Amino acid sequence: MLLGRLLEQVLRREGAGLRAALMRLGGDLDAAEDALQEACLRALQRWPDEGLPERPAAWLLTVARRLLIDRMRRRRELPLEDDHAATLRDPGPCPAGELEQGTSPGGAVDDDRLRLLFQVCHPALAPEASMALALKVVCGLSTREIGRAFLLGDTAAAQRIVRAKQKIRQSAIPFALPRAADLPLRVEAVLKVIYLLFNEGYAATEGEALIRPDLCREAIRLAELACALLPGVAEAWGLLALLHLTDARRPARLGADGALKLLDEQDRKQWDRAAITAGEQALQTALALHQPGPYQVQAAIAALHAEAATPGDTDWAQILALYRRLLQLQPGPVVELNAAVALGMARGPAAGLAWLDRLEAGGLLEGYHLLPASRSALLQRLGREDEALAACETALTQVRNDDERRLLQARRAELMAKRLQTG
Repeated sequence: MLLGRLLEQVLRREGAGLRAALMRLGGDLDAAEDALQEACLRALQRWPDEGLPERPAAWLLTVARRLLIDRMRRRRELPLEDDHAATLRDPGPCPAGELEQGTSPGGAVDDDRLRLLFQVCHPALAPEASMALALKVVCGLSTREIGRAFLLGDTAAAQRIVRAKQKIRQSAIPFALPRAADLPLRVEAVLKVIYLLFNEGYAATEGEALIRPDLCREAIRLAELACALLPGVAEAWGLLALLHLTDARRPARLGADGALKLLDEQDRKQWDRAAITAGEQALQTALALHQPGPYQVQAAIAALHAEAATPGDTDWAQILALYRRLLQLQPGPVVELNAAVALGMARGPAAGLAWLDRLEAGGLLEGYHLLPASRSALLQRLGREDEALAACETALTQVRNDDERRLLQARRAELMAKRLQTG
């Protein structure tokens, strides 16, 4: 049982890189996943006797590559005279966490994960399907995490992934790297996957930890590679700016006791100034290209937060204006939720609450805990403690992450104490 949990942790941390490396070798998604699964079975059989390897992920990669090469030979996909070349393509163990290579100066996609990301985001697939599949295969997210990213239930998310795989098999979609001229056709989906990967790292769907720094770092790394690959695409720079500026706040998101701290509660001296500078520079690069887009608007919002020395210094009027612009570029219920909160900060909680009421009536955020949580905060500011408590209770029935649950429980305790005081 202990070995099984260890293997699960290795796959969660390194599985995406392993799949990407195997896909680069074989060009077959199902074959890559089968080889990795078989390697895991062999690990469970051999590690108890042989001992845990120094680099478990590298061990899995070596075994899976050999299995994949053997399968290719059996299917005569690899000519016999190329046996030596196959051996060269199996370089043996490599350190865990170093399964990817950097992008070459010439602009070729040499990084395995970014390469696979562009391959999976194929124009023959519906964007929602290709992005869901990419989050599963390339980024290693669970079905539940993918469902949260698209505001879908677990079953609907799983069906979307299955349909994408069926489409690939039925249409014999090749997993070849697109030509340089075709990369821009896939960049929107690729950037969205990177964005969703960071979101999951910054606020995990479920589990004990709110933040998964490994996912945040990987998303930033992929965004940096995307900018190097496509330096003339403003939205790639906008996304990089957004990720840097948001990640800069990560050191202050949890208090000394491990409790989640909201933006206005954070010690801004703990914010990563180097990350803020990197984000602001990336944003300036994006704006200089004169190609407006939603990531650049979100980065501008994050920059305004970064510039405010205290919560009271925040330019909420400008943030509200930017959210209204974002709604024009990228309409959606989550953007509207954030805009409603900004309205409540800029023009008073009653105005924000009215917008949230309309949003709730639309039903598009049903089951999304941040909607009742936001309602609770605005109602509390209006002094309507009983209604705020009810909204908080609703949010508690929907939240999945333990840190966010503890934050809501603290708010509930505060509201109950106030109710007792007022009698």
